[in-house]
Amino acid sequence: MSLTIDQILQFLRSVHPYDALPADVQSAIVGQIDVRDLEPGTSVYEFGSSIPGLFIIYDGAIEVRDEQGVVLSYLGSRNSFGERGLLKNGLAVTTATADTAATLLVVPSRLFKDLIRDHQPFARFFDRSRKSQARERDLATTQVSTFMVGKPITCAADDTVQLAATRMRENHVSSLCVVNSDDALIGIVTIRDLSGKILAEGRPIETPVEAVMTADPVTLAPSSIGSDVLHLMMERRIGHVPIVEGGKLAGIVTQTDLTRFQAVSSAELVGEITNAATAEEISKVTARIPNLLVQLVGSGNRHEVVTRLITDIADTATRRLLALAEEKLGPAPVPYLWLACGSQGRQEQTGVSDQDNCLFLDDSVTEADQIGYFAELAKFVCDGLNTCGYVYCPGDMMATNPRWCQPVKVWKSYFEGWIDKPDPMAQMLSSVMFDLRPIGGHEPLFANLQEKTLEVAARNSIFVAHMISNSLKHTPPLNLLRGLATIRSGENKNTLDMKHNGVVPVVDLGRIYALRGEIKAVNTRARLVEAKEKGQLSQSGGGDLIDAYDLIAETRLLHQVDLIKQGLPPNNFMQPSILSDFERSHLRDAFVVVKTMQSSAGQGRGMLN
Repeated sequence: MSLTIDQILQFLRSVHPYDALPADVQSAIVGQIDVRDLEPGTSVYEFGSSIPGLFIIYDGAIEVRDEQGVVLSYLGSRNSFGERGLLKNGLAVTTATADTAATLLVVPSRLFKDLIRDHQPFARFFDRSRKSQARERDLATTQVSTFMVGKPITCAADDTVQLAATRMRENHVSSLCVVNSDDALIGIVTIRDLSGKILAEGRPIETPVEAVMTADPVTLAPSSIGSDVLHLMMERRIGHVPIVEGGKLAGIVTQTDLTRFQAVSSAELVGEITNAATAEEISKVTARIPNLLVQLVGSGNRHEVVTRLITDIADTATRRLLALAEEKLGPAPVPYLWLACGSQGRQEQTGVSDQDNCLFLDDSVTEADQIGYFAELAKFVCDGLNTCGYVYCPGDMMATNPRWCQPVKVWKSYFEGWIDKPDPMAQMLSSVMFDLRPIGGHEPLFANLQEKTLEVAARNSIFVAHMISNSLKHTPPLNLLRGLATIRSGENKNTLDMKHNGVVPVVDLGRIYALRGEIKAVNTRARLVEAKEKGQLSQSGGGDLIDAYDLIAETRLLHQVDLIKQGLPPNNFMQPSILSDFERSHLRDAFVVVKTMQSSAGQGRGMLN
């Protein structure tokens, strides 16, 4: 496959950690990257051989085996391999073979090491020792409120030890906080207390908890940090630390909580999914996403980093399901490309996500293969994603819908028709499809179509006007006096919809700026930044809108994390009463900025001076 410098650059900008490198560095390294085309069965390298550099899969699939020939992983587009040998002594610690026709990008060894030395995002991604140290620092500096268990299981001082033991067993915990009638902490009782002071001494099971508990245990506040917990546990030789605020029991931290916090990382989840054999196995990994969300937000990561890492897991799950589908159905009869739209397409997934996807098929596909093989593949993957928690799209925007599983020539006709006749349905579909991002398969099926569609759409002033009109349908939650306006009725009464009235209005604006400026990025923040750089947004207006979006998106994530820590499923409906006056004021100001930018876009200016 002949790749241009621009194609390689655009590809790298969609792959982490290259997307985190400065633009000038991205441009500089592209010219140093080699391209290799491999036939199926071709060896990339053998165990013990010298590795020329880091390999990145542009297209195709690579099988990696250990020294004994056991398959370790099956890698697809955007995956990289060879770093373990490069970081060790330059010799391969595995054997890699092209399972299908593949195109690889090779980052020379010297360049790979220079990037690790000079750029922290690159170092954090590849350097295992640094990654481990960073995670230890994250725990040490993270607030206790992030990883404590809220609403711990309790008992009263006059309860029997038998009742305490039963309660521990039923709730799968190793300790109970002992509280009085005012919910004030007066002690703690552990399994160790029951075994050492009841069983070992032959005391009756009717013994009151008060007789064996540790009275007035040492506690910490929610504002304490992880290092406080670690030092306290080591110094006092204890495994449970109650968390108290305002004289009331607020939570508890155990050694298990610390282990769980350290054990969750997006890289580890991605690795486990890559080796999963069924959708059910993948679902056990994706079930840990809420814990990852809590950790990422609690560690102070920016919202665009958090949602990117969460989306990476969905991407990996999708690619793994595609590989499993091909194992079951056999090789695809023609090249295909699986694409995501919606929040996955924009790399903006949070703790609440459904699935939005489609299939592009090579124009040589037969009708029999379309309604046969590819319909089965789509069903396998969409069913698998639903099993993994990415529920079916309520609007049926999925590859299982025959309308969204079509040859490229049909997709071209879709876009041409929507642009030529921008009726309300066309506006809605265009809004969805302008967020398309390739996930797995043959990427060239989409590359030219995206570029040409943007070019044609940007030139059609009537289509752009209709898209602008459609983008103004979601409005920030402000009343006539520009105060916060909550939902008036229904199950979410008195809350703010932080999705449809929070981030979506900015997402819609970002799409308009991308359309006008022919910006290929699909991520909302990336669109806003590039629109500002290209003059689609003024410096002041663009800066205000980006700051407003950051505040809204981060407030939404914090709300979801608060729910997860309470043991509740995350959602997008936030009660403004949980915010301080200061926070509410700033959130209102952010919504005012978005509303002002919508007004500017509606009047054809598109920028705030």
